[in-house]
Amino acid sequence: MEAVIAVVALFFVLFVVLGAYATVKAIGAAKRGVDRTITQAKRSVEDTTLRARSLAQPGPVGQLADLRLKLRTSMRATQEALQAGVGEDESLKESLALFEQLSRHGRELDDELKRLEPEPDRAKLAQRLPSLRERTERIIKSADSLRWAAHDRARKFAEDDLDTLSAQIDVEADALRHWTTEPTPVWPEAPKPEPTASTGQTWQETPGSRTAESPSREPRSGEEPPRPAINPSGPRPTYPWQKKPRPESTT
Repeated sequence: MEAVIAVVALFFVLFVVLGAYATVKAIGAAKRGVDRTITQAKRSVEDTTLRARSLAQPGPVGQLADLRLKLRTSMRATQEALQAGVGEDESLKESLALFEQLSRHGRELDDELKRLEPEPDRAKLAQRLPSLRERTERIIKSADSLRWAAHDRARKFAEDDLDTLSAQIDVEADALRHWTTEPTPVWPEAPKPEPTASTGQTWQETPGSRTAESPSREPRSGEEPPRPAINPSGPRPTYPWQKKPRPESTT
């Protein structure tokens, strides 16, 4: 009895532990989902604000907003492309590591541009814009290079896979259409008989020779009909591939 109670208690504790673990995992997943949603919402609001500022405020402030918008768009697109492809292509891990180093420079530049937005000295800000634009373009160029290299690599692999699959499908299609090939005859064709003279036809021999009559003429009276050299023991055997003899024409 005590053993049964111990087993039941053990199962109860096990169920409680598993339930607590599942609850913690579910709460963590829900929290990560909420954080992700909040981050995406903040990002969308900030991008919309930068887009509106770059269009509505001319001058250095609008240019700063435009630089931030281009930088964030390029970095985000490259990050998504590399993270999506690294699961299928292990060689992208090195590219992703290089992008993380580039991201540090991108975040530093974005923070600097953000700090300069409320700068009251517009003249000083206008002097720094060329160097800021050059840094932004260098980071964007590097990010775009990584992203397009990953796209080209994925496209090349897809084309090679498609070529291999197309070749295999062509071979299978030819195998399925095996009846289109010319079959080899099982039995050799019989030689065609040479054309013979029609019934009742006579021919002339060379000059000075006698006139020959057709072998199909009727025997004269008192003469015996010619007999075959060997009498057949029975009717000739017939085969299913032989054609039935056609009746002789009377014309």
